[in-house]
Amino acid sequence: MRAAVLHTTGDENLDVTEVTPVSFGPGRVRVRMHRAGLCHSDLSAMSGVLAHPAPFVPGHEGAGEVVEVGEGVTHVKPGDRVIVCWMPPCDTCAVCATGDTHLCRSGFGNLAVPNFRAGDRPLPGMMGAGTFAEETVIAGYAAIPVPDDMPYDIAALIGCGVTTGIGAALNTARVRPGSTVVVIGLGGVGVSILQGARVAGAARIIAVDPTANRRRMALGFGADEAVAPEELAEAVKRATGGLGADYSFEAVGRPGTLRAAYDAARPGGTVCLVGAGSRSDLTDLNLAELVMNEKKVLPSFYGGGDIRRTYATITRLWRSGRIDLESMITHHVPLDGINEAIRQMHSGEALRTVVDIV
Repeated sequence: MRAAVLHTTGDENLDVTEVTPVSFGPGRVRVRMHRAGLCHSDLSAMSGVLAHPAPFVPGHEGAGEVVEVGEGVTHVKPGDRVIVCWMPPCDTCAVCATGDTHLCRSGFGNLAVPNFRAGDRPLPGMMGAGTFAEETVIAGYAAIPVPDDMPYDIAALIGCGVTTGIGAALNTARVRPGSTVVVIGLGGVGVSILQGARVAGAARIIAVDPTANRRRMALGFGADEAVAPEELAEAVKRATGGLGADYSFEAVGRPGTLRAAYDAARPGGTVCLVGAGSRSDLTDLNLAELVMNEKKVLPSFYGGGDIRRTYATITRLWRSGRIDLESMITHHVPLDGINEAIRQMHSGEALRTVVDIV
């Protein structure tokens, strides 16, 4: 079988080559991948912004069909459609016991179990997933079942970007009806935040991105106004009379865009940090302004709530037509075209590129 392999951190050219899925056994599930989404976090892991051991098979957003289950796995069976969850809750650790199951870190342990082998060399899948492959072997609890009639490409998007964005709006920030919202960064996560804010009843949504194509697409997903970064301050002033937005979301992961989000929020407003930046990126927010403005700075990890519950909420919203996931997919490529998907993301022409594996 084939998979896309990153041989060296810092190289964004993936090598589609023959590998062997390994590590099947008790508590594991073998999944034939059908669709995978290219998420910006894949590029961050490949570049080293997000630390990840290399070589590895990228891809953490995907959906497929269960082929085989190991001993002790009872919640899925062969033939089931599943989302590959890259950071699943274990339900047994101290963090899960607090109820913050989305902060469970047991998924990092999956990196110690290689998903693939190339010759004699073991290869981990990104975050224990490795969805840029024709087949992968994952921890049983990382296989989250979805309805049989859900298309694989829709299920793949729910696996990361859509959950991260919609969850940030509904679970972390808890956007209120009638509010004013700013979303900075209009990739798949940013557009999902926008859709979550719209579902929550935001009265006005200002979308911000340097790419004209993405600003245009944001208007189609419910933004009332889409502006370039240099136009943000004036747009917020017009919309709020100079007070500032009730909620501002940062979906880029850079200190400068966090500062812009903070400045766009009103005193007492909410600043929600969703973009995952580098460990070396430090914010310039100072203690005086944090106290004097009393703006709530809320980081949001993977949707800010139980992953399984958020998956289910998004499924219901999609079925009812309250959110549009189909239109988020602007491009399809085969597994052999994975490097074209990377180019599309860098250029800003793609909102979400889906890799058609089967």
